[in-house]
Amino acid sequence: MSLRTWISVITVVFLAAILFFARHEIAQAWDLLSRVNLYVLSLVVVVQVIVYFIAGEMMFTYLRDKKAIKNIGILQQARMALEMNFVNHALPSAGVSGISYMTWRLKKYGISGGRATLAQFVRFIASFAAFTTLLIVALVAITIDGNINRWVILLSSLIVFLMITATVAGMALFGSPSRSRRFSNWLVGVVNKLARLIRIPARKFTLTVDPLLKFFDEMHDDYLQLKKEKKLLLKPYLWGLVFMSGEVLIFMITFWALGEFINPAPVLIAFGLAMIAGFIVVTPGGAGAFEAIMVSFLAVAGVGGGVAIAGILLTRVIQLLGTIILGYFFYQHSLIKYGKPKLTR
Repeated sequence: MSLRTWISVITVVFLAAILFFARHEIAQAWDLLSRVNLYVLSLVVVVQVIVYFIAGEMMFTYLRDKKAIKNIGILQQARMALEMNFVNHALPSAGVSGISYMTWRLKKYGISGGRATLAQFVRFIASFAAFTTLLIVALVAITIDGNINRWVILLSSLIVFLMITATVAGMALFGSPSRSRRFSNWLVGVVNKLARLIRIPARKFTLTVDPLLKFFDEMHDDYLQLKKEKKLLLKPYLWGLVFMSGEVLIFMITFWALGEFINPAPVLIAFGLAMIAGFIVVTPGGAGAFEAIMVSFLAVAGVGGGVAIAGILLTRVIQLLGTIILGYFFYQHSLIKYGKPKLTR
């Protein structure tokens, strides 16, 4: 089995243990679901569509400033963002499938593969920078709130430190080809040794350095180009702040529909942790691990176990159904119109 498969198996075992020990909270959550305010809950769908539009806007605002797009309307942008999210959920690959798909879609509007890829790189940078900013604000908020568990504050501080460290490390790697080459060789050696240690046959899993070097070379070129046009990153960053706030708002609306009003700061931190897990686990959208991490963190932060389970599971079900149903419709329409793309997984 591959390393990611092993991680997924461990995750399933972990989830089974959580379900067993949280059986009483699950019963409480079921009782809460019977009292949900459907009018308030319906706002989740509205905000979700807006958030999808904003996810695309982080790319499209950059392309517009580069004078690369003229004939893609607002509704078409929202639709393409929905298709991208569907592909990422249907073909879990840490976002790679979505990047490949959007590059293919943008080519239909005369946008080169390199520029399309760079636009999505901008989207990731904007999301990462926006989340880091909001995470710092959330850390200050929960520190001021005397009711928050000290372990939550410590974990949140660690996440902020890791995010800032990752930013500095990424800039150092992307900015120096020699540094990225040394890192690639080191990473390949470590991963392959780990695979042998847990007895994964070499014929089934062996990481090579060439794909990593190609990735870092591409990122180096993108990094240098973005350094020359820093002003173009401001709008995507601002959209990123709205995007991340909207993602948290979706969960908050569900809690309000359940009659619960909780501090949004722990929700943001829990969402960030779950989002990272979603990149590793191979289930659609990180399903399972995502919910378990959010519920566990919120429980530690002082949110009742039953409330956390009901709020997170209900939100995720609505999100996944909306993404899959709406995204599949538009995705299939694009396949009929343009043909089937070759996606990288």
